Amino acid sequence: MNKIVTNLDKIFEGLKDGATLLVGGFGLCGIPEWAIKKVRELGVRDLVVVSNNCGVDDFGLGILLANRQIKKIIASYVGENKTFERQFLSGELEVVLTPQGTLAEQLRAGGAGIAAFYTKTGVGTLVAEGKERKEFDGESYILERAIRGDFALVKAQKADRFGNLIFNKTARNFNPLCAMAGEFTVAEVEEIVEEIEPDSVHLSGIYVDAVYWGKNYEKRIEKVITRE
Repeated sequence: MNKIVTNLDKIFEGLKDGATLLVGGFGLCGIPEWAIKKVRELGVRDLVVVSNNCGVDDFGLGILLANRQIKKIIASYVGENKTFERQFLSGELEVVLTPQGTLAEQLRAGGAGIAAFYTKTGVGTLVAEGKERKEFDGESYILERAIRGDFALVKAQKADRFGNLIFNKTARNFNPLCAMAGEFTVAEVEEIVEEIEPDSVHLSGIYVDAVYWGKNYEKRIEKVITRE
């Protein structure tokens, strides 16, 4: 039951070209910095990445873009990365822009074993093109498929050896959803504790396959704004 792993190479032995990665974080908040760096080091290609956004040019998922390891990204916001813009406009990168709530529900459904769901979000827009539509109580809804991934890379504040996790405030964001929808979930954490009280657990260890203690996090701020 001890899920603590000290070697990221061992964790990623099964990561192959063309894999689908579900990556937690919102902007640069709550991103698994060390796991992303290891994926870059391994050099796997043609990755499909599902994440709220794709980092910045030289940090977070942006370093995988810069190394041309990502073939397709499913995200809800992409405005902070010029490398992303260049690759998209040149046709190198396939992009599926998804409403944020829909993306969250696609991951949640994937983790809950729900194949698809209907939502009003996107009706009458480009998002609805090619998707099944159905009427409920006189309102139009479109069918969205759930998302699952080969690997989920998430970041938490604390873990115990069983993989139970506690997230730090808003750094929880997409992390639990990605963790639930991954075939193999890697939880990168700042602290490993002997025990987490059951009532304090944010995500049960049943969703976590490996726990890695990452040290010396940069925790870069995406945009620093201070008063004069």
